[in-house]
Amino acid sequence: MPFLSLENITKRYGATKAVADVSLSVERGEFFGLLGPSGCGKTTTLRMIAGLETPDDGKIAFDGRDITNLSPEKRGFGMVFQNYALFPHLNVFENVAFGLRARRRPKGEIAERVKDALSLVQLPGYERRRVDELSGGQQQRVAIARAIAIEPQLLLFDEPLSNLDVALREETRGELRDVVNRLNLTAVYVTHDQEEAFALCDRISVMNSGRILQTGAPRQLYEQPASVAVARFLGRNNLIEAMRVSKMHDAAGTFKTLRGGHTIVAPTDAGKLAPINKPCTLAIRPEHLILGRSEPAAENALAVIVREIIFAGSTITIKLDANGLALEALALQANGLSINDSCIVHLPPERITVLA
Repeated sequence: MPFLSLENITKRYGATKAVADVSLSVERGEFFGLLGPSGCGKTTTLRMIAGLETPDDGKIAFDGRDITNLSPEKRGFGMVFQNYALFPHLNVFENVAFGLRARRRPKGEIAERVKDALSLVQLPGYERRRVDELSGGQQQRVAIARAIAIEPQLLLFDEPLSNLDVALREETRGELRDVVNRLNLTAVYVTHDQEEAFALCDRISVMNSGRILQTGAPRQLYEQPASVAVARFLGRNNLIEAMRVSKMHDAAGTFKTLRGGHTIVAPTDAGKLAPINKPCTLAIRPEHLILGRSEPAAENALAVIVREIIFAGSTITIKLDANGLALEALALQANGLSINDSCIVHLPPERITVLA
């Protein structure tokens, strides 16, 4: 039985469905992500888990109990908000102790738990500091300490790192994952940042327009997107419009690209192939394209012209033109290529995903 489950959850605001028929499950001890663009329904879903919103349809169960209509305070979940939601008139100790005082914990226990929580987020000795004396990163750590001080069975995060600069965001997310692991907590994490979700989460549901498009481990989502929408959202992808021309029972799928007229082979299960003579999309990541000067003895070798070379520090993006078919390769170095050079690009068949 899942630790947390949502069954066909729907939330409407007037005629608009912010969340539409969402079902998902989270296992005990799992760090689960809800990933999607702004306005996709991920925060509304999190707020329904927290009890801050009530679903119009569907059921939420936690540890075998129906909590669909249970008030937030009776759920006992910890929540960390995007804007920290700290009390500016209270010092760090009182902010972290707030949930414990609301639960009427003994004074000695409150002091001990606040001390432990601040130590976990690397803010020991900050108890008497004013909140407005802290940096943004320190304020976020106080918010996390407040959430974990009550020892919640479930920890909810709503874009908690989005207000931090890049370096601090990377540092804080590493600490966050470490704290959740050490306390053996279960967490649901909302973000629009793919890199952040991949670094933190064991499994992720990709959302758009109020619906879940695909759920899986980060590598599975990245390498095996189930739809064009997921492939577009999860990083850079070469999306090639094509038509399948091979027979239904052929071991490999043969496709003709709509731009450039190239023949591309993509081995895949026959049952998953796109219908014959109907448009589909072939997806391949830029880092999987192989550039060379001479044509290799391999399938899917296309003659291309280098149109642009973009230096980005540790990697180089090379934009290519294959007779009107635009492709993008990601490499560690340009290998002597220059703009307007002719070369060969190889699309390894095993790296291609067929999306209907």
